[in-house]
Amino acid sequence: MSAPQAVLPPLQGSTRLVGTLALSAATFMNVLDSSIANVSLPAISGDLGVSPVQGTWVITSFAVANAIAVPLTGWLTQRLGTVRLFVASVLLFVLTSWLCGLAPNMTTLIAFRALQGFVAGPMIPLSQTLLLSSYPRAKAGSAMAIWSMTTLLAPIMGPLLGGWITDNISWPWIFYINVPVGLAAAALTWIIYRDRESATRKVPIDAIGLALLVIWVGALQLMLDKGKELDWFHSPLIIAFAVVAVVGFVYFLVWELTEEHPVVDLSLFKLRNFWAGSLATSVGYGVFFANVVLLPLWLQQFMGYTATLAGLVLAPVGLLAIVLSPMVGLTVGRVDPRWYASFAFVVFAAVMWMRSQFTVQTDFMTILLPTVVQGVAMAFFFVPLVTITLSGLEPERIAAASGLSNFTRITAGAMGTSISTTLWENRAAMHHAELVEAVRYGRLPAEQALTQLQASGMSHEQALAAINQLVTQQAFMISTQEIFYASALLFVALIGLVWLARHRDSAVDSAAAAGAH
Repeated sequence: MSAPQAVLPPLQGSTRLVGTLALSAATFMNVLDSSIANVSLPAISGDLGVSPVQGTWVITSFAVANAIAVPLTGWLTQRLGTVRLFVASVLLFVLTSWLCGLAPNMTTLIAFRALQGFVAGPMIPLSQTLLLSSYPRAKAGSAMAIWSMTTLLAPIMGPLLGGWITDNISWPWIFYINVPVGLAAAALTWIIYRDRESATRKVPIDAIGLALLVIWVGALQLMLDKGKELDWFHSPLIIAFAVVAVVGFVYFLVWELTEEHPVVDLSLFKLRNFWAGSLATSVGYGVFFANVVLLPLWLQQFMGYTATLAGLVLAPVGLLAIVLSPMVGLTVGRVDPRWYASFAFVVFAAVMWMRSQFTVQTDFMTILLPTVVQGVAMAFFFVPLVTITLSGLEPERIAAASGLSNFTRITAGAMGTSISTTLWENRAAMHHAELVEAVRYGRLPAEQALTQLQASGMSHEQALAAINQLVTQQAFMISTQEIFYASALLFVALIGLVWLARHRDSAVDSAAAAGAH
């Protein structure tokens, strides 16, 4: 066991700037990698000779392994130390990225992606911990503002960058680009932070808790990732995953709450600010991420947008976020963070309401406008909620708290995506059936449309197919409007959740000392 270190002063000047850039680059690379492969799946599947459905395991394997590793951060930090664990995580991430690019077949790629997801687990929580230790108490908000920008912009940049690399170079390069970035980030982090290592102690391995965590989180992630594809609870496999997840979770709760050295510190949920902040962050992120996935899907499938054009609709979200985040970071210590978080949810709700007014005639600029406005909400979202979540915690609990809150956020993102895409398709099928009733034979508008299409040179079957395509487009349009409207209502409801947390003066004071142990 290493002796506890004296309180270390914050970093200064250029050292702090370089440290911040190194940590942000590692975080950006990690978050980017969770979404960069999505648009490259057709190319990867085709190149490795498997079906697109089998290709989705490239995404699933990473998500499952990552979800298991993130909550282990606190326990691993106690054994290895913050700096050593972070640098090791980055270097292993670089190695597994390189191996993913070299993978000769799909089985190998899926195995390396699972390994990559697992070693990536501690990177995001520990980047948060190290950033907070680099800044003085008064500037802890600024540290979180920088961190939140990388976490929010990377999922949007991923599809854009992935699409461009796949189209212009080749798919292995979506993994190879991590190598130089990761090596530079690891080297700079080690140079700057190696003398700021946290105290370590030989904590016993909670083997049963770890096994239960792997079982229930793995089953839950597999259920969420494969549910839509296998028609949810009509599939015996999905029912099996659900049963394993629920039973495993119950056993995990009972075991971890009674274990002397738990692998995940669930006692954090006894703290009102931690559970209220984590819940608001998770549900808010889940709804946000669901819409990030849904909007380009609708644009590409039913509005005739290319992948690049759909990506451009999401890209401007960073403009106002980049401008406003520093201001939020500087003032969050002087303003009740609950007001900032409430404002973020109001703007998110307004954005979703604007999108719920879209029609199949809506032009590019009208679709773009809510995305630009959303940047305001993003600036006021993460910083205040992280401030609330980590407020009042002892420095040695920051890594565990950050790992656990990030785990709930990542899981909520997966749940939001699964639920929204399933609802979208189910509601569209229902609306399609209703609309078909309105265009059946004998209805004048339907007869006129058929006559006009046949007069333009189409056969009777072609005319019917054209009308069916229009009905499908309208059915998905109505479903899209409903999802956006429901998202707006959810964001309004989240405002009440934020106010369940207590306000503390200089809420991030104790969090800002995260690296001082």
